[in-house]
Amino acid sequence: MSIEVISGFIGLILTLLVFSYLIGDNPLFRFAIYLFIGVSSGYAAFAAWQYVLWPRLFSPFVSQLDNLTITQLILLAVPLVLSLSLLAKLSPRTSAMGNFAMAVLVGVGAATAVGGALMGTLVPQAAAAMSEFDIGSVTGAAILTRLFQATIMFFGTILTLAAFHFTSGRAPDGSPKKNGFLDGLGTAGRVFISITLGVLFAGVYVASLTAMIERLSTLIHFTRQLIGL
Repeated sequence: MSIEVISGFIGLILTLLVFSYLIGDNPLFRFAIYLFIGVSSGYAAFAAWQYVLWPRLFSPFVSQLDNLTITQLILLAVPLVLSLSLLAKLSPRTSAMGNFAMAVLVGVGAATAVGGALMGTLVPQAAAAMSEFDIGSVTGAAILTRLFQATIMFFGTILTLAAFHFTSGRAPDGSPKKNGFLDGLGTAGRVFISITLGVLFAGVYVASLTAMIERLSTLIHFTRQLIGL
């Protein structure tokens, strides 16, 4: 029996186990999910060791220790010490030793996420909204269409940002005092957010449906080959 037949048979069994959720939660479905989580975790750990930890942290100590300068040793020792200190979080008694490494990890991750959102999403979106008002390359009736699209994109960006305005002033009695103008802009911005989420959900649904159809087609083709049809 070839490896293609074995892998196809395993895929058929696991697919049927996942589809068993249609009749309700059951041990077969949980077995497939636990297997998927375990394999994914194992692959993630292997990838982290193979492509990050070993080549960038441990391999220089093993193969190039005699050729490393003091600066290179420090640059390798700092992440090694911080990585090992994270293991202290496994025990409540020594968890305080890993607080600094955890703080660095969270801080760097948050800064990366904010920087990525700013430079990868917000700034390009603002630039794209403003660039749509450049009508030098269009003529005739296309100018009105271009201006209409540019206006929708521009105000959509502004209103969406206004929807995330959560601050408020204080009334003389100390109670929160809302800004009616900003609240109105935020309400309109939530309409754009709802439309965007609806489109994204439709895209995810179509992609999932396409994947399911492709999987069913593969299973039907494999079954027909298996029984000789």
